[in-house]
Amino acid sequence: MKRILLGTAGLWLASTAAFAGSAGAPAVEPVIADPIAVTPAPMGGDWTGAYGGLSLGNLSADADDLDDSEMVYGLHGGYDYDFGQFVVGGELDYQTGSDISLGDIDVDDVLRVKLRGGYDLGRALVYGTVGAAQLGTSIGDDTGLVGGLGMEYKVTEQFTVGGEFLAHRFDDFDDTGLDVDANTLSLRGNFRF
Repeated sequence: MKRILLGTAGLWLASTAAFAGSAGAPAVEPVIADPIAVTPAPMGGDWTGAYGGLSLGNLSADADDLDDSEMVYGLHGGYDYDFGQFVVGGELDYQTGSDISLGDIDVDDVLRVKLRGGYDLGRALVYGTVGAAQLGTSIGDDTGLVGGLGMEYKVTEQFTVGGEFLAHRFDDFDDTGLDVDANTLSLRGNFRF
């Protein structure tokens, strides 16, 4: 009888081990997945469209031996067309601020109509500009030439920041015999549509 009990116990232990598996964990085959390609959203490269924004800067003016300099602020709007590497466009720009005194003349504001052409560097645009400027003063308005350089940088596709330097020339301002030169250096922020 001992044999039968020992044989039955042995069979029972053997069958339990067979159903339970081995003492070690089974080997799991690793699953190798193809990597997912993440394409970043394109930034920069297309400057085509309308824009509008604000500026803050400094206007310095001189006529003969008279000169003055004050802070100016303003707004501007325009349209650019991107031809690939080159960008061309036009802009209307207005700035005002504290009056600049040139003797008996107080300079109130400046209105500009400009053409601009530049080079597309992707997220950055460097450009030159030329056009006409109207200087508003206490004795009247007069129109002269304006030209300069600027740069814009795309913070996002819709928002750019930049800077612009403009030189103005008004010969024989309002028939006074005074030649007025003015320079502006401005920081600009634009919303692009």
